[in-house]
Amino acid sequence: MSPAELDSETVPELAPMFPGAAPFLARFLPHAAPLHAGLHGHFCDLHAFLKYLHEQAWYGYLHAGLGEQSAFVLLYEGRAVTAAAGSLTGEQALGELLGLYEQGALLSACALDPQLAHALSGIGSRAWKFNLTEDFTGLHARPGGAIFYVRGQILATMPATLPYEGAFPAPLRPQTLILPRRLAGWAHHQYALTLRGKDALNAITNVHQNFRARHGQPGLILLRALAEGLTPAEFALRDDGALHELEALVQEFVQGGFVRET
Repeated sequence: MSPAELDSETVPELAPMFPGAAPFLARFLPHAAPLHAGLHGHFCDLHAFLKYLHEQAWYGYLHAGLGEQSAFVLLYEGRAVTAAAGSLTGEQALGELLGLYEQGALLSACALDPQLAHALSGIGSRAWKFNLTEDFTGLHARPGGAIFYVRGQILATMPATLPYEGAFPAPLRPQTLILPRRLAGWAHHQYALTLRGKDALNAITNVHQNFRARHGQPGLILLRALAEGLTPAEFALRDDGALHELEALVQEFVQGGFVRET
């Protein structure tokens, strides 16, 4: 049945936080007391909050609700790695959560054990027919319930079901979701270095010294990536960084005459 034998006496059974939810991710999120609840756009800047969670390398999930609309985002190491909202998943669902929050949705954040977060990180728009291996990490769902695995070991069970048997394999290291173009068009553009930008990368110039003093090594690394033709979104994926942290920096580069949009 599974890589490890199921022992109901030692394996904890988790209660679903959103029983009967339609999106797969929401359906299998375990019940947890919110670490933060009732966050609202009038007094909590969401990008600042996401930056805080990123700096804390936080594990857990966010839920935003407005009327009958809901969006869910799983964070792993402080990075958004999977999301669901209605029929949307991934980056589009992440954008939906941000959109709901801007419209006045209340946001809650529930912490998770890192291993549970890893097991949930592979949940997307469909479950796969998958032969469970001895090192399987992810979620195995069936009409009788769901089992969470990490490296072949049963972590927990949950009385949340699918009408058929399927698995959601988790990636070895979950990849960061990037905001869709409609919400972060700047991040999907390419930027060309100006002469001043080229000087900023030339260690023998005063421009370089001033640039380094203001933006440090992280600024130089980003500028060099833009020079190589990467978009900010591609750089964020490569660097496992938070995209919202780059926006102000890219704007400074443009305003300072170091780069221009192409």
